[in-house]
Amino acid sequence: MAFDIDLIKKVYSQYPEKIAKAREVLNRPMTFAEKVLYTHLSEGSATKSYKRGVDYVDFDPDRVAMQDATAQMAVLQFMLSGRKTVAVPSTIHADHLITAKEGVDIDLEIANSKNKEVYDFLQSAGKKYGIGFWKPGAGIIHQIVLENYAFPGGMMIGTDSHTPNAGGLGIVAIGVGGADAVDVMAGMPWELKFPKLIGVKLTGKLNGWSAPKDIILEVAKILTVKGGTGYIIEYFGEGAESFSATGKATICNMGAEVGATTSLFAYDDNARKYLISTDRHDVAEEADKIREYLRPDDEVYANPEKYYDQLIEINLDTLEPHINGPFSPDRAWTVSEIKKAVEDNNFPKKIEVGLIGSCTNSSYEDLTRAASVVRDALSKGLKPKTEFYISPGSEQVRYTAERDGILDVFKQINAIILANACGPCIGQWDREGADKGEPNTIVTSFNRNFAKRADGNPNTHAFVASPEIVTAYTFSGDLTFNPLTDYLVNDKGEKVKLAQPTGIDLPEKGFDVKDRGFVAPAEDGASLEIVVSPDSERLQLLTPFEAWDGKDYTDLSLLIKAKGKCTTDHISMAGPWLRYRGHLDNISNNLLLSAVNAFTDLPNTKNVVTGEYGKTPEVARYYRNNKIASIIIGDENYGEGSSREHAAMEPRHMGAKVVLVRSFARIHETNLKKQGMLALTFANPVDYDKVQEDDKFDIVGLDTFAAGKQLKVVLKHKDGSVEEIMANHTYNKNQIEWFKYGSALNLIRANN
Repeated sequence: MAFDIDLIKKVYSQYPEKIAKAREVLNRPMTFAEKVLYTHLSEGSATKSYKRGVDYVDFDPDRVAMQDATAQMAVLQFMLSGRKTVAVPSTIHADHLITAKEGVDIDLEIANSKNKEVYDFLQSAGKKYGIGFWKPGAGIIHQIVLENYAFPGGMMIGTDSHTPNAGGLGIVAIGVGGADAVDVMAGMPWELKFPKLIGVKLTGKLNGWSAPKDIILEVAKILTVKGGTGYIIEYFGEGAESFSATGKATICNMGAEVGATTSLFAYDDNARKYLISTDRHDVAEEADKIREYLRPDDEVYANPEKYYDQLIEINLDTLEPHINGPFSPDRAWTVSEIKKAVEDNNFPKKIEVGLIGSCTNSSYEDLTRAASVVRDALSKGLKPKTEFYISPGSEQVRYTAERDGILDVFKQINAIILANACGPCIGQWDREGADKGEPNTIVTSFNRNFAKRADGNPNTHAFVASPEIVTAYTFSGDLTFNPLTDYLVNDKGEKVKLAQPTGIDLPEKGFDVKDRGFVAPAEDGASLEIVVSPDSERLQLLTPFEAWDGKDYTDLSLLIKAKGKCTTDHISMAGPWLRYRGHLDNISNNLLLSAVNAFTDLPNTKNVVTGEYGKTPEVARYYRNNKIASIIIGDENYGEGSSREHAAMEPRHMGAKVVLVRSFARIHETNLKKQGMLALTFANPVDYDKVQEDDKFDIVGLDTFAAGKQLKVVLKHKDGSVEEIMANHTYNKNQIEWFKYGSALNLIRANN
């Protein structure tokens, strides 16, 4: 039986009436994404047509999910909200803090010991405030949500950028910062600019070595890392109904890599089968009753170009397997192109490690297809040429795969089975030799391949592919290998060719698990106490940020002018820094640590007081200690990547007032607004080049700060000359109140 079945029934019972009202105001057929959005309006039934990409709209999500790294700060903020319990079903998932090294047993034992303080805090907070807790080893947040909570036609938010994974089951699932989660858990509406829509029409059927992963890798090539910003990507067509729900989840998961608000597929027979297989017959029965609403209208299928802002068509019959990388998930090559790419770009040809699993590709089907490649290779006398790691998505998947002998296949090639956790995908990989910084190549079925992402080595060239392609590469050890056409030489000196992979989308004997790892909250947690030691290095109670003083910002010093790609990994690194996610002051010691200074091409910055160059967080702390307010200048798509709000809280904590960039990634811009920062973009992007290293900055016009009204930025150069430029912003009336109060949380607490 499903969690929260009564909630799901309530949502479904309102669908017919709410869709009817929405059709009245729109006066046209509706896409599936629009149906979900209009049924979750905070106002109730629709009273007006919202303009895509323009109107800010309040929504009421059905649930909230948080992973342990971001949940710490979200819970600490919720504790300041004045609420006694969460307003909507919410869960915490302990998946990010487990370091991968030796294998599941040892790694999990170390994690439970090392992170005990954090786990105890999160579990006790869950019991007190009505939040479900999934213990370390239970699984990765997105796989757990897919198996237990996602339902077609619902809406949820999650404090992780890959929350859209759940869109494989037709739920609008959106990655947010912890402050957004606090809004919803505190019973407030959740605000979002009404998304534009990209329709992806899939024709044909996947075959041979091609997999659902290749669909999103192709989409990434088409849209690039920011082409989906402000959009929901909706997949449809005969091709969309031809593969599994978990395959759809893989595609939705990596929609984050193109900046999409979320991605989703309509409810179909594959979604129904997955719900039943994961013991949610009741959800399938309820969804069947309103099936006509859980898909685009027929007119949308017939004339999609009329109803989507952008349309992409992909023929699955001819889609070739991809391998994307290095250093950017949109840098796409097909397996027939990779050999020339290696030669032209001097990529390290030898593959050192293959890794499969993570939240992106850790389903039962993924493991069976990879296992089929191993079986075939072993039967032909081949031996692996690389190390091989597997991260199962959940204990349910792991237990079932072990029961069915799938894990035994991998153990035959000495694969290391890691904990059911994020591990190397999130940078939690204690990889031997990574500190040497040597150029090398790894191939993964993960979602991100930014420099330093997996192992901390900036020279690790990470490539992203499907699990079966990754497995094939482990037997070649050669990045130029094309499994569709090339032969390998076995231990007898014979040339052999790998057979096409085969897989099973759902276990024939059903899923099974002994201990799911779920801890339910207390029925009444009012009397429970949460203790945070003032001497803790891991946890720190929050002090509210100061409200705006009503004056223009003047004489801001330049903290850094970041050059090129500046992701949330650059602003607030993961890896070993995850241990400080609950301690704002300690984690602020990584602020912009790996951001590249436009004036030096190095990860450093100039202290304008001393004239010396140092690490950016050290300069930031110097400014903070000396009450010097600062500004951060950034390039295009600033804040791309993870939803981590620490990348917005750390600048605020260290005394930065403004982030002025050429363009923002969606989640990061919202996070900055939530924390009371001033998030601005150059009205003329070339004005980025006018910023000099020793400039002082004034922000003029804050006394009349209003939606749609530009602000003036005065650049005061060291030689005494002055330049004035204009800056745009996307603040609406409510968001300007966040700024005035000092943060959105301050406003919530005032209201409560």
